[in-house]
Amino acid sequence: MTKYDVPDSESTVEKKLYQHGTLALLVPGLLRGTLTMQQLLQHGDTGIGTGEGLDGELIILDGKPYQVNGDGGVNIVSGDFTMPFANIHRAHYRDLMDLSDLPMDEAYQRIAEKVCAENTFYSIRMSGLFSSMTTRAVRKSEPPYHTLVETAEEQHVFKAENIQGTLVGYYSPEVFHGPTVSGFHSHFLADDHTLGGHILDFSVAKVHVKVQMFDTFEQHLPVDDDEYMQHDFSADDVGSAITRAEGQTKKD
Repeated sequence: MTKYDVPDSESTVEKKLYQHGTLALLVPGLLRGTLTMQQLLQHGDTGIGTGEGLDGELIILDGKPYQVNGDGGVNIVSGDFTMPFANIHRAHYRDLMDLSDLPMDEAYQRIAEKVCAENTFYSIRMSGLFSSMTTRAVRKSEPPYHTLVETAEEQHVFKAENIQGTLVGYYSPEVFHGPTVSGFHSHFLADDHTLGGHILDFSVAKVHVKVQMFDTFEQHLPVDDDEYMQHDFSADDVGSAITRAEGQTKKD
């Protein structure tokens, strides 16, 4: 077997990625929280996202929702914590490969080549020792909200070397750039909770990679939010703004 195959025995729930909101709605600054953490956790136990007003970066591991705030602190958020955007799924990862002594781009490339599924969604979970890790988070902003790019420019960057932790990320196909960011979008949490956030760069020392592929992408939209429903996205340069703000390297 030269690529990842989805076993027929996996349930429909385990093959589904749930997403609340879109990255596109963050571009013009539609940052109001439109889903609670309690509601989100009904759809899975593993995921990533951000809070109202881009209030830090979220990583959900084994059903526990961690927030890395704009000062770099790590907290577990309550059920009434609200979000404009999040991804979540029920973890059923399979072993994929071990990686050693690689920068981020090469690590992602090897994973993509092994999985060989560029036109569907999948999640990766990478655990072990990272020789370097660079993450970011922003402090919560208040209305009237700035655009995604303006807010990202106020990000706080955190760095560490030789750190143990877990990366949770999602690969999205190119055709979904806008609702998502195409390529890999990943968050990190150190085992000792001294570092976390949205990943800007990393190098692996020795890590184990697991993967979970999805055949269903469930997009939940905030239809009760008047600002979202009435906004004209035709004037927003959604694709380039997402790429710039997310700071992601897309797969070639």
